[in-house]
Amino acid sequence: MSVEEQLAKGEIRYVDRRDGALKVEAIYGERPLRWAYGNPLGRLAQWLLIRRWIVSAWYGSRMDTLSSSLKIKPFIEQYGLDEGEFAEPVDDYNSFNEFFHRKLKPGARPIDAANDSVVFPADGRHLAFANITAESNFFVKGQSFDLERFLGDAGLAKRYEGGSMILSRLCPVDYHRFHFPCLGKPGPPRFINGWLYSVNPIALVTRPSIFWENKRVVTAIESPPLGQVQFVDIGATMVGSIRQTYSPGETVAKGDEKGYFAFGGSSVAVLFEKGRIEFDADLLENTVNGLETYARVGERMGRTHDQG
Repeated sequence: MSVEEQLAKGEIRYVDRRDGALKVEAIYGERPLRWAYGNPLGRLAQWLLIRRWIVSAWYGSRMDTLSSSLKIKPFIEQYGLDEGEFAEPVDDYNSFNEFFHRKLKPGARPIDAANDSVVFPADGRHLAFANITAESNFFVKGQSFDLERFLGDAGLAKRYEGGSMILSRLCPVDYHRFHFPCLGKPGPPRFINGWLYSVNPIALVTRPSIFWENKRVVTAIESPPLGQVQFVDIGATMVGSIRQTYSPGETVAKGDEKGYFAFGGSSVAVLFEKGRIEFDADLLENTVNGLETYARVGERMGRTHDQG
């Protein structure tokens, strides 16, 4: 069943890698999302106001206030989050944003130790594309992925023709720090300005171009086993900011933290040159079937392709 067909039935399905079960996503803010992207007045409001940075900045500032901390415990209870993973006690968070981009305890996200493994960069729902330039049904039939606009560089897009991409969607209920999927030396972040549309499938089936229209941060990683890798942080509606916590030019290990998103759902994408990675079969199969795969930071998503 395609994403369009799922949404027509009022649901978003995904495969949970932890138990292999097919599940239906509990969509945070579902009614406002459906209004903004499915109702003519909502689409007008989205075009005139919701996609603009000032709305997300205003809401993000509200999530920085002391009073916003009152939302934390109800949020945890509603979505069944595991407080035992948090690095700090819940009562120590002075705002909802502090809780939202919380750190986890050491060992809460084990990193796959195999030398040839490449790991997920974030907790969330993932789509894997073995050849992103050959993709012709990106969320809707007949939609190709615009690599040149996404990377903001025609020469760089040429380098990744026929390359592979993992797209990781972080829901508001997810851990919101993102990590390096491989060892390497990351360069400085490059900012591409843009809008702040939602990255929920409810929005994407009406406007798949969101990924190359929203603001993003592009970071090149020179990785011995993978060549040059592009890591793209993608902003979205109600994301107050994209923060980088790594040091450009310093070698990072697989699983090291790269940065975090403040309040809101968002996405990261990782691009690999042609022939450099072999994604796990279940990820590719689920993607072809129109299903995201839920998995966590540090779990294997594929392996480096033998260049010998």
